[in-house]
Amino acid sequence: MAAAPVWSVDPRTGNPREQVAVEATAEEVDAAVRAAHAARGALADRTVRAAFLRTAADLLAEAQEHVIEAADAETALGPARLTGELARTAAQLRAFAEVVDEGAFLDIHIDHEDGSRTPPWPDLRRYKIPLGVVAVYAASNFPLAFSVPGGDTASALAAGCPVVVKAHPDHPATSELCASLLRRAAAQHGLPEDVLTVVHGFEAGVELVKHPLVSAAGFTGSIRGGRALFDAAAARPAPIPFHGELGSLNPVVVTEAAAAERAEQIGAGLGGSMTMGAGQFCTKPGFVLAPAGESGDQLLKSLTETVSGTGSGVMLDHRMRDAFVQGVAERAALPDVEAPVTPGAGGEHTVSAGFLTVPAHRLAQEGPHDALLEECFGPVTVVARYDSADEITAVLSRLPGNLTATLQIATEEADGSAAELLAQLTPVAGRVLVNGWPTGVAVAPAQHHGGPYPATTSTSTSVGATAIERWLRPISYQSTPEALLPPELREDNPQNLPRRVDGRRA
Repeated sequence: MAAAPVWSVDPRTGNPREQVAVEATAEEVDAAVRAAHAARGALADRTVRAAFLRTAADLLAEAQEHVIEAADAETALGPARLTGELARTAAQLRAFAEVVDEGAFLDIHIDHEDGSRTPPWPDLRRYKIPLGVVAVYAASNFPLAFSVPGGDTASALAAGCPVVVKAHPDHPATSELCASLLRRAAAQHGLPEDVLTVVHGFEAGVELVKHPLVSAAGFTGSIRGGRALFDAAAARPAPIPFHGELGSLNPVVVTEAAAAERAEQIGAGLGGSMTMGAGQFCTKPGFVLAPAGESGDQLLKSLTETVSGTGSGVMLDHRMRDAFVQGVAERAALPDVEAPVTPGAGGEHTVSAGFLTVPAHRLAQEGPHDALLEECFGPVTVVARYDSADEITAVLSRLPGNLTATLQIATEEADGSAAELLAQLTPVAGRVLVNGWPTGVAVAPAQHHGGPYPATTSTSTSVGATAIERWLRPISYQSTPEALLPPELREDNPQNLPRRVDGRRA
């Protein structure tokens, strides 16, 4: 049977643009993984790895016009948004090059032999080594920053792990173009091009996570798809780490004092954040606890004005559009749910933004309104109106895990009086914001982009310098002659790497 074609589709019309590739067979996935596995040794030199990452960033930047044109044609995200995303993607690659150069990610510990201790210490030297071939499952909503040249790929390559990317079907042409740039960058530094390979197709993705030479996987996508792959990774004869970002509601709590102080500002900020990118950000604020009464009414008035002024948008594909239209219709039909601005179909190929409201007490215990506590991908948010602090506590206790949680407080509450609310938000999210909006994720060393399940399947981050830790494992050498030790663990520290010696930072 002939391999199924892979088409690039215009989400603005639903029409195929061009055939980009064919879906990979099991044999082709096997060949890609084996080629990547054979390329592991070529990535051992940290200096070469860092240079490769910087060249990859340079080539992406040089090809900006073509990359953005391809990505916009397949995602309808627009040149402005994609220009920023490409800059972010290049910055991630350069940031991981700096991580590789600096070397702290190796987490080197040296403990010299000490017979006076109880029990005695032998000579022990510990650092981290790459796991092996990493499977990366590209995201639909970030065709660059969370796809072929994105953070999972950049951090895995920085760790010294070859990567096989399962391209997302929403942007196959962009995926192929970006892969060609990264492979060209590898070749410029004498690396095998197979340190980065792309495969297409649903079955290819299943074969990839099961392959015995794949040592770890990174995923960004739906709960259903991510959980299926997570389960497959765990069910292997030799289970592997699966770092999946699956879904997030990203709750916001607005205190009564905050609403009284700046209802208009909060409403406008919320409207801008939840409609950004047609509501297709993984950090979209999809659920808000706002006070009942006059101050809350003013907030909703501002939110109504902002959302009403947002034009209809194109989602990443028609399957997502249909799921959004159906999802908001089902939620809007629940008892006591109102739609001040009705979300749904904006046209044959578009969606219109909106929001729903519900009394908070409807969510305080299990029932049909639980659908409002599940992510609805697209430009919609749910505003639950509370009458008391007890209602806030009751609803927060029922939330699933999230990437983010946001607290909007008044100036007077910054003295510590909002500490209890902050403490209630901390267990449900990986990043807690105060008086901000979560749809910006800075690529910074202190960033954490992850959270309790189902936000992610591990405690790791997929953004920031520590994302590299996902693709490494520690190993200790005991009483090993100097000449046999890896250069990073030798006594003279020829590479001047940061490390701890006998428990102290050297």
